[in-house]
Amino acid sequence: MLNYKCKLAMVALAFTAFATIALNARTTVAAQQDWSDFEPQDFTQHVKDSLVGIEKVAGAGPFLPNWKSLEEYQIPEWYKDAKLGIFIHWGVYAVPEFGNEWYPRNMYINKADWRGNCFEHHLKTYGAHDKFGYKDLIPKLTGERFDPAEWADLFVEAGAKYVIPVAEHHDGFPMYDSSFTQWSAAKMGPKRDIVAELAKEVRAKGMHFGVSSHRAFNWLYFVRNEKFDNADPKFAGLYGRPIPELFKEDASNYKKNWPPQDKQFKDEWLARTCELVDKYDPDVFWFDFGIANDDERPAEENPFAEHLQKFAAYYYNNAAKAEKRVPILNYKWTAFPEKAAVLDLERSKLDNIRDLFWQTDTSVASNSWGYTAKQNYKPVNRLIDDLIDIVSKNGCLLLNVGPKEDGTIPDQEQTMLREMGAWLKVNGEAIYGSRPFKIYGEGPTGTATGHLSEKKNKAFGAEDIRFTTKGESLFVFVLARPENGIVNVRSLKKGNSNFPAAIDSFKLLGSDAYLEFTQSDKGLSFELPKDLPCKHAFVVKIN
Repeated sequence: MLNYKCKLAMVALAFTAFATIALNARTTVAAQQDWSDFEPQDFTQHVKDSLVGIEKVAGAGPFLPNWKSLEEYQIPEWYKDAKLGIFIHWGVYAVPEFGNEWYPRNMYINKADWRGNCFEHHLKTYGAHDKFGYKDLIPKLTGERFDPAEWADLFVEAGAKYVIPVAEHHDGFPMYDSSFTQWSAAKMGPKRDIVAELAKEVRAKGMHFGVSSHRAFNWLYFVRNEKFDNADPKFAGLYGRPIPELFKEDASNYKKNWPPQDKQFKDEWLARTCELVDKYDPDVFWFDFGIANDDERPAEENPFAEHLQKFAAYYYNNAAKAEKRVPILNYKWTAFPEKAAVLDLERSKLDNIRDLFWQTDTSVASNSWGYTAKQNYKPVNRLIDDLIDIVSKNGCLLLNVGPKEDGTIPDQEQTMLREMGAWLKVNGEAIYGSRPFKIYGEGPTGTATGHLSEKKNKAFGAEDIRFTTKGESLFVFVLARPENGIVNVRSLKKGNSNFPAAIDSFKLLGSDAYLEFTQSDKGLSFELPKDLPCKHAFVVKIN
């Protein structure tokens, strides 16, 4: 019979062996994919045939593919009323659970400390980049627990009115059934049309559905090396054509090295993008920055302008022809003239009311849009305050979540969304369908502006007030409770020009408590009850 110490040694050895197998399981499973017989397909003729129909619709009207005509566009009221949407970053980049959603690019950049050194992580976890590249992660995107009905139920509970999954990120792997590539979630990985399944459930729950396309930056996304798998032309359907610029030593600096997309790429982009319109009839179409490479060049000088004009005319005309509701097209920077589509600001806000409606897109985590094992989640209070601040300035919030590779939304993100939804159940009257007041608010806490500027913002305090209106009602948002419980709104002082009418009613939303108020030369003052209807910002309705 084995002695006790021997038994322990055998158990330890067995555990070590199991741990080693578990550690290498991801690599072992993915490495079973054999690419030796892979033959890339040529979609050139398919693109040419599609362009004929696209240009016919784009030129038929009522919108024509030129900026003057497209600036006749009018934003639909449902979008102005909605205020809150859900963005979803889910793709192959969720598999490594490391860095952020730019892992596909960063894993090929062999520079010390580059974005958390994804290159070294990939080498240690999966092996050499010529043997195990990004393509080899695709089989691990199983999506076996993806339940679009559960997702839709969660988004309803969060109070969202529209949902936008990433149809295709920079990595070139569509999460829908594309007829222009062999590489997609419908043919590989989960082998399901994720966009179609989600669209069905989202609409069944009464929400609007949109898609986002980040494909335009696939042009420069993957840095190349002759030793990497992404240098092989037969995988260009995923990685993009290996153009010479991507092999240069400083190719990682795309801001410095940005050769404009050539006609072949832009034609293919247009065909793929219009197919999303044809297949999924999106109410909202969101574009990332690849359609414009800076925030200063006017739309007229953008090398992508001709194709953007054709797409916008095609998208708008399709809806007009079918007498459907007017769709929304989101853009960044100066890719479109401001009246031709809806401006979107990534992880940033405005510091005042904008006459034209606009949108902020940001995420529940500050470090990544896609799922990682180490997410830096924001406080829910901050998300709610951002929603209020944005709405007070004539905008809406598109809030992102990042599902895991198996198709589940992380528990903490679900909790965050439900907490926002609980707040909206109490205070939604002041958000949904509201419009800006004469001024957005008051208070000492400023708002940083500019691309990716949210990290510069400080938390709002008790003196920070925001306003919205609906009909004859004025809503006053107090973003934090004062220590003494007394709120003073200076903008509504006695004799003010903002709201000179006599106050007939004064009510705290979600509460039956009587609020006594006074107006003086110093402001409109009232004391809050001890028991508030919610733990975040609270709202007073004035008539």
